[in-house]
Amino acid sequence: MLGHPRSTVYGVLRRHGCSRVQDTDRSTRIPIRYERERPGELVHVDVKKLGRIPPGGGHRLRGRGAKATSRKGRRQGYDYLHVAVDDHSRVAFVQVHPNELGQTTARFVLDAAAHFAELGVKIERVMTDRHLSYTNSGAFREALVQIGARHLVTARYRPQTNGKAERFIQTMLREWAYRRLYTSNQQRLRALPGWLSFYNWRRPHTALGGRPPFSRL
Repeated sequence: MLGHPRSTVYGVLRRHGCSRVQDTDRSTRIPIRYERERPGELVHVDVKKLGRIPPGGGHRLRGRGAKATSRKGRRQGYDYLHVAVDDHSRVAFVQVHPNELGQTTARFVLDAAAHFAELGVKIERVMTDRHLSYTNSGAFREALVQIGARHLVTARYRPQTNGKAERFIQTMLREWAYRRLYTSNQQRLRALPGWLSFYNWRRPHTALGGRPPFSRL
């Protein structure tokens, strides 16, 4: 009917948070969007595991047929992108770590709280999925006590509850990680701070009426 593959239509709907029936009002089909009333009231935290780029570039640059590249790729390992997104403003904070262990997630949430505090925002609640690094980590619980925040977890089989973090991650992958062809992992990592600054300060956000996230702080 639309002249596009179903996968393409689904991808567009998913990016806009409209891929499921429960994401829209049944009578009007208008997307249902929930947001907290003030910055810091709820911060979404999540992790994205991203394969490191081998020296000389990965398959996106050299092609999947390059046998040497594929061997190198298996040895490169992963970067773990820890993200925190404020529910009200959509301001995002990102750090890259070598793992997603409890000690690492604890350190990240402390750094995120310090970052938002510099912006005049006190984190009141932190929402995560049910990964054990959040739900079974004494270090993570202690970090939340230290910043005075309450821990909320997503409902079982309902990862969309943490949708703002998931949508930010998809935007980050599309506009930073896969936007251009990088010749090394370090080159890609060096591009992250500049893109994140653009996202927070200048990138128009549809849910914010075309304004960037920092306009809401």
